[in-house]
Amino acid sequence: MEDQLCFPELLNTSCTKPATPQTKDVLLQVVLSLVSVLTTALNLLVIISISHFKQLHSPTNLLLLSLAVSDFLVGLLLMPTEIISTQFCWFLGDVVCVLYLITDFVITSSSIGNMVLISIDRFLAVCEPLHYHSRVTLGRTEMCICLCWLCSFLYNTTFILNDLFGESKLHKTCRGECYIVLSYITGTVDFVITFIGPICVIIVLYMRVFVVAVSQARAMHSHITAATHQPSRTLMVNKSEMKAAKILGVVVVVFIICLCPLYAPSLSGENIEESTSSSPFNLWLLYLNSCLNPIIYAMFYPWFRKSVKLIVTLKMLQPNSRHAKLL
Repeated sequence: MEDQLCFPELLNTSCTKPATPQTKDVLLQVVLSLVSVLTTALNLLVIISISHFKQLHSPTNLLLLSLAVSDFLVGLLLMPTEIISTQFCWFLGDVVCVLYLITDFVITSSSIGNMVLISIDRFLAVCEPLHYHSRVTLGRTEMCICLCWLCSFLYNTTFILNDLFGESKLHKTCRGECYIVLSYITGTVDFVITFIGPICVIIVLYMRVFVVAVSQARAMHSHITAATHQPSRTLMVNKSEMKAAKILGVVVVVFIICLCPLYAPSLSGENIEESTSSSPFNLWLLYLNSCLNPIIYAMFYPWFRKSVKLIVTLKMLQPNSRHAKLL
């Protein structure tokens, strides 16, 4: 199969793309496009559910809402652009390429930040239940979410633009692709800040949650008779928070599994100098996580299934639907 140059006038520096895509490539593009549409639609349902129904306005659900926004943007912006860029040449120029890279990095970093916030939320709810409701309020949660997105934007914008005017550059091998090659120093710093640091925090916090969960389960088992005859409000709250911790633990574990392959070369000791043109499989595995999160919610959260039913049947348009009982 013959390849064609992206920029025929640049014979020595232009990238090449297949003139006619193969059947397997077309089928792959169709499958990935369906994943993109499904990711966008499912996360839009999560966003509408938590935003519309007042009973779902809790600190934990606000964190899920923020995560759903980043997942929604992955399906709406990142997936379609990646599908197009792998099949066709990049003709939009360096400025649009830089904007796309910043958007990609900001969305990915905010997802990692949201996972850290979710882990902190579950740690406080399970390990310090008496102080949870006084410390974790809607206002403080909203502030943390805003800081997460703001820090993600400032960090990625600063280090990408700074590196572009330093040792890094676009189109290192040929013109017609959109990626940036990070310098050794920037790659190392980014690896620590966006992977090693957050993953360590998440693992430490959830290990602590796991220890508390095991000890509480043993205590509840030894006092099962007393708890059955006189169930206290504190015990019921702890059980509810523990269930949420288990469900969100699944979300966090799936996220880590999808994220690790992207950093596998660095973890294996290869050169930390890296480019954003990572292995397509590793990149799409991370993107696929954005589609899996709403599916996990649907499997474990009855309130999500109920809210989706109200949305799909348009009952949410009825008066006072915001006050529907979902929990």
